[in-house]
Amino acid sequence: MIKTCLVAMTTFGALALPLSAEVRMQPVITLQTAQDVVDAALEKAAAEGWPGVVAVTDPAGDLLAFARMDDAAVPAGVTVAPGKARTAALFARPSGDLETAINGSRAAAATAGGFVMMKGGLPLIVDGQVVGAIGVSADTPDHDQAIAEAGAAVLAE
Repeated sequence: MIKTCLVAMTTFGALALPLSAEVRMQPVITLQTAQDVVDAALEKAAAEGWPGVVAVTDPAGDLLAFARMDDAAVPAGVTVAPGKARTAALFARPSGDLETAINGSRAAAATAGGFVMMKGGLPLIVDGQVVGAIGVSADTPDHDQAIAEAGAAVLAE
């Protein structure tokens, strides 16, 4: 048993990066910026009377910030909004583009499991790089899109 552990430690230890190695990181948004995006989206939703759910992810589609408004119209929004954001982040395009593809000439896109291919998810782009994404689930696809655009506009300022 000890011999096996030593072999494993030696083998995996060789894979570790030396402290002096430069690791290139993909740019991401900060937690504060993610919260600013959520706040702008919530402000739009409240102003229009479209309560819903807003989620912001990092470029890998992992959740950074989330809010569910009182009286959110769609209870499933707590799952759908993060899914739209994850989809937009990982495909580096609006989640609605995938919905359009499915409804058009690319029906096979529906077989991509684990993604939410509905309007309301937008990649957040800074200097040509996806730094995260926003996903919204309120009441209609157009409202979801408008709320997501209001949140994404924070990064354009």
